[in-house]
Amino acid sequence: MKSISITGLVLLAVSVLLFYLTTDFTAEKITLSHMMGVMAGIGIGLIIGGMTGYISKGSAIKAEEKRREFKRLQQEKEELEKKAAEIVKKQAEIERENKQENPQIGLPPKS
Repeated sequence: MKSISITGLVLLAVSVLLFYLTTDFTAEKITLSHMMGVMAGIGIGLIIGGMTGYISKGSAIKAEEKRREFKRLQQEKEELEKKAAEIVKKQAEIERENKQENPQIGLPPKS
């Protein structure tokens, strides 16, 4: 929105300068060409404003999509970490149970 406002102010300043240079701010010297210039300035301002708005909206939508994708990937990562922790825990329990049932399995052979 800042860029649209700055563009509008610059166009307004240019139009005031051109009007001052051509008419000395007297209403009697305003002609049809001045009205056409005002309408052309409005048209150019609308075109530039529309393009700027379209571009900024598109980049905002892309940024929002990236944020959503990043959030989804973070959630998936957390779920995978939880599953990995559960698997490690289960393996440790199974090994503990195996050692309790067969204490000779983990011992080195007698010589």
